[in-house]
Amino acid sequence: MKLVFVHGWSVTSTETYGELPQVLEREADASLHVEIENIYLGEYISFHDEVNLEDIARAFEKARVEKLGDESFACITHSTGGPVMRLWIDLFYKNDLTKIPLTHLVMLAPANHGSALAVLGKEKVGRIKAWWNDIEPGVGVLNWLQLGSQGQWNLNSSFLDYSYEDTFYPFVLSGEKIDEHFYDFINHYLVEKGSDGVVRLSGANMNYQKVVLKQDCNSEMIDAKIAGTIINAYPLKVEGEIRKSTNCAFEVIKGASHSGDKYGIMNSVKKKRVVKPVVNSILKSLHVKTFEEYNKLSNEMIGRTKNAQAKSDKYIMFVFNVQDNLGNEIHDYDMLLLAGDDYDPNKLPKGFFVDRQKNNLSGNLIYYFNYSKLKEVKDGKLGIRIVARPDEGFSHYLPAEFRSEDIKLEHLLLPNQTVMVDVILQRRIAENTFVLDTVKDAKKDFIDRKPNEEKL
Repeated sequence: MKLVFVHGWSVTSTETYGELPQVLEREADASLHVEIENIYLGEYISFHDEVNLEDIARAFEKARVEKLGDESFACITHSTGGPVMRLWIDLFYKNDLTKIPLTHLVMLAPANHGSALAVLGKEKVGRIKAWWNDIEPGVGVLNWLQLGSQGQWNLNSSFLDYSYEDTFYPFVLSGEKIDEHFYDFINHYLVEKGSDGVVRLSGANMNYQKVVLKQDCNSEMIDAKIAGTIINAYPLKVEGEIRKSTNCAFEVIKGASHSGDKYGIMNSVKKKRVVKPVVNSILKSLHVKTFEEYNKLSNEMIGRTKNAQAKSDKYIMFVFNVQDNLGNEIHDYDMLLLAGDDYDPNKLPKGFFVDRQKNNLSGNLIYYFNYSKLKEVKDGKLGIRIVARPDEGFSHYLPAEFRSEDIKLEHLLLPNQTVMVDVILQRRIAENTFVLDTVKDAKKDFIDRKPNEEKL
């Protein structure tokens, strides 16, 4: 078996892999043929601002052909290495996965849905030794890693169409241990529950869903109360089916953090220590040869994950992309979360809210919730209210509200997962935005024209 390692972001030395390659060679049984001459350590440039994730993925393809030719290989990634390989797959093999030379993709703590740390910006992030060992990160990759980036949205939307049967076998192994060595109480993301100090479990997991909510301005309006005032809101309705990703084997590795010699999911593996659980899970993953074996191991990982999280709360992430029916991205809006029979923001359970970020480039809004608290919502009634701007004039938007009567929330709200939500608002354009008059009409000034009630 050819085995390729792909590191995370801003790594400058193959020492980042620690002793994991050697331990895997030692512990693998003869049937895997994991021999030192068949192990390749990836080296890619990510700390230069001009380099983006697609550049790295395309460069990997050239390096693969030069070194491996047409030979099949398995791949073990860490952190950003996971998205790098997934983007490589999407660029070169999406249209025919049966031709992919990759047999197994084992992702350790992958930032598949980004990292909360990336929002801090280049200067602050570069100082966090939990991720980059004092090397300043490159802006090109940092932009992709920021929660809710357009690159993540595009890649994860594309992967909803993937079927792994008879192609390659993907695995996600991630931890939720916070290493006290990296504590920084000024930056709460380093001690965030449900994460490994850098990547949230819901941000690593390749099991996720996507739902489209479209505003219907032809339906009966909803009386919505905002700041004590009753206003009219048009309903947001689910369009089409809720799309679910193909099942991807996922395991929470107990006692594993993102980095570090003591708890790091990759760096802490040492030849002189007792074999860590992550090593056993990697080897079991590499042994999978059929789809039946894959499903069996996936179920075993679900069981181990339940045991690992038996005494801890679980978390869930939502990514909202708001646009209008004409394809215009909407960045200026307020979103209010609702719950209960009256869909009142005051009926949300205490302690459910953890974090909110807005991506400064894509405009996407990211919420991070305590799933264990959120599922306590009475009768499973949750909603959102959106007031977008402009909210008046020749072109504007009307308030929109979603109520969960038509969705079984137990199917949508799942622990350790991400929900992508496409919100489509109706753009209201006054008909008299453009008027044609005949030449015989007297010359007139239309600077004071007001928008009429008729809308396109």
